[in-house]
Amino acid sequence: MVYKKIQLPFKIKRPVLALGSQAKNTVCFARNSSAYISRVHPDLSDPVDLANFQKDVKYFLNKKPKVIACDLHPEYQSTKYALQLAVRNPSLGYIQHHHAHIAACMAENGLRSQPVIGVAFDGTGLGADGRIWGAEYLVCNYRSYERAAHLKEIPLAGGERAVLEPWRLVAFWLDGKTPGIDKKKWRVLQAMRDKGINSLPASSMGRLFDAAGSLILGRREAKFEGELAIELQKLASACEPEAGNYKFKIVREKPGYIIDPRPLLKGILADIKARKPKELIARRFHVTVAEMISRMCVILRSEKGVNKVVLSGGVFQNSLLLNLSLGLLYTEGFSVFLHKELSPNDSCISLGQAIIAGL
Repeated sequence: MVYKKIQLPFKIKRPVLALGSQAKNTVCFARNSSAYISRVHPDLSDPVDLANFQKDVKYFLNKKPKVIACDLHPEYQSTKYALQLAVRNPSLGYIQHHHAHIAACMAENGLRSQPVIGVAFDGTGLGADGRIWGAEYLVCNYRSYERAAHLKEIPLAGGERAVLEPWRLVAFWLDGKTPGIDKKKWRVLQAMRDKGINSLPASSMGRLFDAAGSLILGRREAKFEGELAIELQKLASACEPEAGNYKFKIVREKPGYIIDPRPLLKGILADIKARKPKELIARRFHVTVAEMISRMCVILRSEKGVNKVVLSGGVFQNSLLLNLSLGLLYTEGFSVFLHKELSPNDSCISLGQAIIAGL
């Protein structure tokens, strides 16, 4: 079997087998100060990928792990498989998705268990409160985390349909006050939200990119998750650096902070109405998200006394956003840590799960 070996800056107490996420899945076996990570299984809902996943799990089971680790999400195939294994295994650990992201990046950078500000931006991951997380600021080490700030939540009306029909996201962000919205469909979405029908609240940076892409590109639908974000990055990269930015709000709400992007989306609408170039609007959006990262980290540093920032999650595959964020964070004097050997997407999740469960 082909696998990637990562040297850890500490020893795992008991051998762990971590089963990763649903998409971009990897399996990780960690023992002593070494972690071994399998090939990527793109989507466990695909029978071929699931079969390869099971084959890799069986390979690592021969190394006799004492702990099985998995994601909190009960519908992930990896979590369901972990439950089957746990019948014959003495210990099962459920690990929060975004904590695993940050732990993986910490380990790749040789960090021992010390406090960091973890910025985990992706599409979706189940939170400890049963809601969808995806734009998270965690003050954490390997053993514990505090959800210190996150993006304001909106309902994902229709679940997966909200990803492929991002006009739904725009409608909720702007309370139906968007040009060309179908009033009848908007009333249906409101009824779904009010009755709690397939409308889990979500704090997701991936979905904010979808909403911005829908407005800027004039697209009501997407063919696949992340399509509009990819096009938005291409547009923004074609614009001059001095594009300016949009406003947003940071609101103190115990126990943490809420970042409200509605002023940002209203600014996009105003620029569209003023017939500003799409490239300029896309660039301003990226600059504003980078400023959300920097400003929130400055606030958390002043409160928590933590100067190390760890960036992980699929949104940071966007090289423009990453570089803009790094520039602002370095200017503020932060020490910033990125993935070195693994992708920031969900293929790093199993490593984080293994470390958290093992410690």
